[in-house]
Amino acid sequence: MSQLATPWLVLIFGLGAAAVWVAGIHLSRQTDVLATRLHLGSALGGLLLLALATNLPEIAIVCSAALSGDVGVAVGNILGGIAIQTVVLVVLDVFGVSAGRPLTYRAASLVLVVEGLAVIGVLATVVGGTQLPAGVIVWRLTPECVLIAVLWLVSLLLVQRAGRGLPWHEAGQPPDGQKPERGHRRRRTEQTATQKGISTARAAGIFAAAAAVTLIAGIVLERSGEAIAGHIGLSGVLFGATVLAAATSLPEVSTGLTSVRQGDYQLAVSDIFGGNAFLPVLFLPATLLSGKAVLPRASDTDIYLTAVGIVLTTAYVTGLLFRPTRRVARMGVDSLVVLVLYALALAGLFAISAAA
Repeated sequence: MSQLATPWLVLIFGLGAAAVWVAGIHLSRQTDVLATRLHLGSALGGLLLLALATNLPEIAIVCSAALSGDVGVAVGNILGGIAIQTVVLVVLDVFGVSAGRPLTYRAASLVLVVEGLAVIGVLATVVGGTQLPAGVIVWRLTPECVLIAVLWLVSLLLVQRAGRGLPWHEAGQPPDGQKPERGHRRRRTEQTATQKGISTARAAGIFAAAAAVTLIAGIVLERSGEAIAGHIGLSGVLFGATVLAAATSLPEVSTGLTSVRQGDYQLAVSDIFGGNAFLPVLFLPATLLSGKAVLPRASDTDIYLTAVGIVLTTAYVTGLLFRPTRRVARMGVDSLVVLVLYALALAGLFAISAAA
């Protein structure tokens, strides 16, 4: 695509982003329908399905970049995606929550704290993995990418266990928190589909079609984005961590706003944390497809983005524990802190890139 003029590339990129937005909405709806009708719920299979469905754009981009040998875009999209998807919670707090208490006050739950700690643990492993020798690779696998995948699976089991109850008062739920049971948005989506006469087979068909569109659009985003970055003189890592990551986060914005407006605050936060914990697992297919030890080749900006993801997640975990009641500029104090930190982090990211 590099031979096309920049305006055409921008148009193609915009169409790809629009396709990801629309397909992502349908993908999320049919995932809710299938998870409810197949009684997956919070079972391990349901968590796996949700993780794969909500991250299909990132999967497509990482696999495409790895196959083309451009692992910098793949790494930047994964780690930049975690930071920007955390900032999606700011969007949900400002535009989704009605007047009154902020998002983390309403969503407070020890189960969400467990999910946030899982994100921090996985990202800390990413930082450690960047320090290993690049030559440690067996059967196209490296120890750090395998460990990340194992930690993610263990975190799913812990979250599943926590969802059944914790040895705390009110099973980890605050006395004045979210009243409807977590996940009621998914049941409401399934009830709406039933009222419209959508069968399970049709839901599966829509799911498959939306998944195919998402995968193709993801590849289009990666290829056109790489060409745009080359035309404007922006490094692949910076483009992947900012513009590309923002484009692939559009479905999370849509589904998150739906959850929050329906009063399912815990599900909205859980979807973001769950997706962020899953994204580093994509280093496994990136390593397999590229045949290279991806993490040991991480640049300074990659490690920097990982640290940003840890700090932003820590801010929201703290908010879930302390439950701030004050809102500033329509957002909770923790969301304001995250927004300011992310803006500073972007400035630092460009400074690191300029100095390299």
